[in-house]
Amino acid sequence: MATDIDVMVIGAGAAGLMCANTAGKRGRRVLLVDHATKLAEKIRISGGGRCNFTNLYTAPEAFLSANPHFCKSALRQYDQHDFIALVDRHKIAYHEKKLGQLFCDDSAQNIIDMLVLECQQAGVDLQMGRKINNVDRREDGFHITLDTGVVRAQSLVVATGGLSIPKIGATGFGYQLAKQFGLQTLAQRPGLVPLTFDQDVLTRCKSLSGLSVEAEVGYRSTAFAEGLLFTHRGLSGPSILQISSYWHEAMPVSVNLAPQHDAAAHLLGGKARQPKADVANCLADLLPKRLAAEICDLVGVVGRLADRSDKHLRYLGKMVNDWQLTPNGTEGYRTAEVTLGGVDTNGLSSKTMEAKTVSGLYFIGEVVDVTGHLGGYNFQWAWSSGFVAGQNA
Repeated sequence: MATDIDVMVIGAGAAGLMCANTAGKRGRRVLLVDHATKLAEKIRISGGGRCNFTNLYTAPEAFLSANPHFCKSALRQYDQHDFIALVDRHKIAYHEKKLGQLFCDDSAQNIIDMLVLECQQAGVDLQMGRKINNVDRREDGFHITLDTGVVRAQSLVVATGGLSIPKIGATGFGYQLAKQFGLQTLAQRPGLVPLTFDQDVLTRCKSLSGLSVEAEVGYRSTAFAEGLLFTHRGLSGPSILQISSYWHEAMPVSVNLAPQHDAAAHLLGGKARQPKADVANCLADLLPKRLAAEICDLVGVVGRLADRSDKHLRYLGKMVNDWQLTPNGTEGYRTAEVTLGGVDTNGLSSKTMEAKTVSGLYFIGEVVDVTGHLGGYNFQWAWSSGFVAGQNA
C-alpha cells in the first residue's frame, strides 16, 4: 500500500526546505526527504560557517543561464527583501560584509534552524537518510519507492542540487530524473572554483602562496574587481572564483594586479624622479614587495630604473595591468561552490518551475540551469525558486 501525500520534495537543502515549508503553509501534505544523514550541509559550511544567505543587490544580471530571462519571474515573486523579512522575524542577527553580501553574525546554523522551524510549523514530514530506489509516474500520481516503502504524491519537486562538493553528498540524481521524464539537460561544469595552471605559472603561485591583492580579473567582456589569492595549487579569491564561471578551456584570462594605477606611468615617473632606485622597489609602491619582485623576475626587468629602457618599463607595466594567463583547468567539483548548466530552462515554466511536458513535476535550485555570482546570489535563487514551486506544487 502506498502512503498518500500531496507533495514530495527530494532534497533537503536550501531550495527544498524553502519549497516544503511554503507548500505546507498552503495546507498541502508535504514529505521532504534527503539521502544524506546531515541536514543542509551546504548551508552549514557556506560563508565560512556564517552563511552568506542573500545579497542586497540581487538582480537578474547576476545570474548565468542559457536563457538569461528565465530567473526574472521567480526573483520578482520572492526577492531578497522577502527573505530578509523572514530572517528578521526569527530575530537572527546579521551584517553586510561588502558588496551587498549579508552574513549571519553568529552561525549558518541559525538559517538551518529557521528553515526547519518553518517546516515544522507548516506540518512538513522531514526524513533524512532516505534512499530512493525508483520514481514512476502513473495516472494517479507519482509513485516513489523509498527504502521505507512506497509514497504516492500528486506533485514531485526535485531540489537535489548540483555536483559541487561531493564529500557532503552531491550527486547527479536530479539530472537523471530530468532525463527519465524527457527533459533536456545542459552540460554541467564546476563554477565559482579556483583556477589551476601549468608548471611555470604554478611555481610562481606556490612561491607567493598566501599572498592576496585587490585585482581586476577579466575574460572577454566580463571583469570582476575583488580579492585575488595566490595558492599552492594556482589562483583563488573572489575575483578568480567569479571569472571561473565565465571562463572556457584553453582561453586566457586577464589579470590587472593594480587596477587603481597605471603601472607603466608610475615606473617611468619613478625613473625620472629617482633613476638610481631599484625597479622592484619602485613597483613595490603599487604591489606587495614579494609580488613586485616576482613580476620583475618573470619579465626579466631588474636592476636600477636608470639602466632599463622606457620600452622595458612599459612592458613591465603592461604585465602588471594586463597579465595574460591561460589556466589549464580548475580545481573541479571538489572545491567548486556551484554547478553550471543543468536542467534546461526551456522545459520549465518560469512562473511556476513546473515541467512543461510533465504536470506536477518541478525542478528548483542548483539542479536548474541558473547560476548566480558569488556573494549570496545562489542562495537567493534557492529561496526564490523554492518559494515559487511551493506556491504551485
